[in-house]
Amino acid sequence: MNTTEAALQERIKELTCLYEVSSIIGDVNIVLLKDTLRAVAFSLKKAFQQSEDTQIIIQTEHNKVVTEKRQGKSVFITSEIKLFNEVKGEISAHLNGVNYSENDFLNEEKLLLDNVALMVGNMLERIEIQKNQASLKRQMERADRLGILGEITAGIAHELNTPLANILGFAELLKDDLADNKSATSDLDKIIQNAVFSREVVKKLMFFACEMPQEMKRVNIVPNIKNAINLLDATFRKEHVKYLVKIEEEELWLKADPIQLTQIIFNLLINAIYFSPKDGLVTIEAEKTEKDIILKIFDEGKGFNPEDLDKVFQPFFSTKPTGDGSGLGLSVVHGIVASHKGTITAENMPNKGAIFTIILPKE
Repeated sequence: MNTTEAALQERIKELTCLYEVSSIIGDVNIVLLKDTLRAVAFSLKKAFQQSEDTQIIIQTEHNKVVTEKRQGKSVFITSEIKLFNEVKGEISAHLNGVNYSENDFLNEEKLLLDNVALMVGNMLERIEIQKNQASLKRQMERADRLGILGEITAGIAHELNTPLANILGFAELLKDDLADNKSATSDLDKIIQNAVFSREVVKKLMFFACEMPQEMKRVNIVPNIKNAINLLDATFRKEHVKYLVKIEEEELWLKADPIQLTQIIFNLLINAIYFSPKDGLVTIEAEKTEKDIILKIFDEGKGFNPEDLDKVFQPFFSTKPTGDGSGLGLSVVHGIVASHKGTITAENMPNKGAIFTIILPKE
């Protein structure tokens, strides 16, 4: 075979490879991403002049595929895989260093590697966009559900406030009238205690529905975080849970109700301690962007069941055993954050535990 025919054959192999790769990644399924990358690798391998001896490796953030395992020193060429102009992986072609040198790679093969890396990068960008769109859709649906639930909850809370106030008022009057009847006053004390408890539940429901009055002022969140940790120091020690504060700045200012801000931190830390194993670590991070303050609280517990993630901020939903919680703590936090025009999300960590991320506007 003369040189011209050989060169033409190589160009045909390269064009065939580009067509195959385009077909492979055209309708990629995120679940089958690793299989897709493997198919791309083997298609690329066939296009090289020394195809039998060429090893292709595709390395991304979450996946690595190799056409075959080799040992010993190799010579190779490589191309970067970029996602949104950031390097997130690479494709490399290897030959055995004993029998070959870098000069055995054709210039056209390096160009082919660059083109395939570009195509893989575009495919991964599409996947990221799809994931973000799906996540945004879930967040919007969750916000709609919580908004409707907030309206219903506010109505219920307002309707319960008046009869509860009447129950407390009349019970106190009866207690004065029946001061000499110990049995009756004991029963009235139980009525009063339960009415007070119910009023606190209503108050928490109103927090969730953003119906509580606020005193908004400029607040430095760093002392609030430290105060909440100091208040809970005994609880951390009692439960054998450690904590780590990762805040680089001494001042992180925002406009908020100081009491409600402390309540957010306190409730989330109590929650993190409860779900942490012995000798587990709770991490508190806070930072600022141009417009927001971002607070993150991590724990090393078992995390959430995937089906529970959409319900964690709903009133009376709890993953704690019956009797260990009312299911209102996180809904109160959500209500306070929403009333401050912020957002809160709950996610599972990749390895273990959960993370709550609160974003509050500075103004």
